[in-house]
Amino acid sequence: MNTKSAVAKLIAQRKPRHALPRALYSDPDVYQQDLDQLWHKDWIFAGHTFELEKSGQYLSLQIGEYPVAVVRGADGQIRAFHNSCRHRGSKVCPDAKGKVAKLVCPYHKWTFELDGRLLFAGNMGDDFDKSQYGLKPVHCEVVNTYIYVCVADAAPDFSSFRQAVSPFLAPHMLDDCKVAFESNLIEKGNWKLVFENNRECYHCDGTHPELMNSFVENLSVAGVGGGDDPELNAHWDRCEAAGLPSQLVMDQEGRFRITRIPLSSGAVSYTMDGKPAVAGRLDASGEADIGALLYFNYPSTWNHFLGDHALSFRVLPIGPNETLVTTKWIVKKTAQEGVDYDLERLTKVWLATNDQDRTLVEGAQVGVNSPAYEPGPFSSKAENGVCQFDDWYCQIMLDRLSDESDSDNLKLKSVG
Repeated sequence: MNTKSAVAKLIAQRKPRHALPRALYSDPDVYQQDLDQLWHKDWIFAGHTFELEKSGQYLSLQIGEYPVAVVRGADGQIRAFHNSCRHRGSKVCPDAKGKVAKLVCPYHKWTFELDGRLLFAGNMGDDFDKSQYGLKPVHCEVVNTYIYVCVADAAPDFSSFRQAVSPFLAPHMLDDCKVAFESNLIEKGNWKLVFENNRECYHCDGTHPELMNSFVENLSVAGVGGGDDPELNAHWDRCEAAGLPSQLVMDQEGRFRITRIPLSSGAVSYTMDGKPAVAGRLDASGEADIGALLYFNYPSTWNHFLGDHALSFRVLPIGPNETLVTTKWIVKKTAQEGVDYDLERLTKVWLATNDQDRTLVEGAQVGVNSPAYEPGPFSSKAENGVCQFDDWYCQIMLDRLSDESDSDNLKLKSVG
């Protein structure tokens, strides 16, 4: 059986404006094609440059089948490498984060410079050419502290995303920030269920009491539209007059979206009372109420930027029914815990929200695994964001599977 054709047939079965068929959430062959066609080909959010301030600092992540290390070199440059020793494959950077003088494989002590060059390999003989065994590089791009990596041999264009997102992020002065807190949550659900849950707030009123003290979903920007809400337009006008780009920008292929939305009346931050969690501001706009800047970039990240702090979220698939969600609370570099912010107050809303979402995702995974599951229709009012995500997923998978399918002449239909 041609696995690519089989997966394409499953995707093509999806009804427009309906959830995905059961196998797309759980089948190992589908999961492998998700890795091959998306995660192993696209730009994946790895972390922030301010996490790697000093030479020798690194962070590591697992992108499907590829372990990757991101390192700050002695020259200050951020580079990414396949985290696999050129000797016998052991991870050179074994921890999630660290700081080293050189990159030393823990197995046989092959030693690499921070730029990936092999410096030392004991007992390899006089005819061994070190220059041929440096760490294999991974494509790496940085936009306003966001580090993106791509493990494909040839990376897709990054410039269109950079041009779109950078004007929105620049006013938040992320270069002058740090991570105040990080959480890592393993959700026993397919990565698509995790992102579907993020792309709607249909469930929020009954599930997220902490978040709903400040957050209000704006349905005008949930799908691919925007601009037909007078309150939203007024918010955009006020923020843009203060130098903060705000009007919705949507990628033509649906991969990324950036926009700014108002919070609930009187709220300026994600806290239990809606008041700031951190003294001082990330931006210098002078506008007291900037709401929340939201951006997502499929398949690996969504983000929130407020006046006093920001949050970045990273999604990484672990298996067909398991996903790692990493959340980072970002504050000004000079902010001091216990002086400028209380950590519990800063993190309470999204620690609770993440755990609530985990419960929802895990319950959904159990349900879609049932042979009795049948994909239902999306709400035309409250689930346009989910529909947009599923449309994007189906279309890009069909396009890429079709490009690679050369065995059964399958004609693939568009969906969504």
